[in-house]
Amino acid sequence: MGETHTAPALDAGRCPDCGAVAFPATRVCSRCAGTSMAPFTVSARGTVWAYTVQRFAPKSPPYVPPPEGFSPFAVGYVELPEGIRIEAVLECHDFTELDDGAPVTLVATAPVPRFATDAYLKETR
Repeated sequence: MGETHTAPALDAGRCPDCGAVAFPATRVCSRCAGTSMAPFTVSARGTVWAYTVQRFAPKSPPYVPPPEGFSPFAVGYVELPEGIRIEAVLECHDFTELDDGAPVTLVATAPVPRFATDAYLKETR
């Protein structure tokens, strides 16, 4: 039997009173202080809003260096159609792929959200 692959999804909350979206999901709306936030799954596609490159290994713990050693990686904010920005690790072959509002797709949710550029996905699939 083949494995079933489930696409990653980020669970957020939406306020039924004012429409605000919150990630991660919260019980109280940060816009109107309503207390009836409804579960909501945000889009898996967005665009890079801003990013930076982590060029040195983070403090360990909690960072665990991979067996092949540290490699610089991108971290930034992805803007989603729902109007929110999510901090995430950004997967790419070349950091210039992230320029000019690059389209990205959610590829993992744990331990932190990870989005990948279309070029990266095309070559890794």
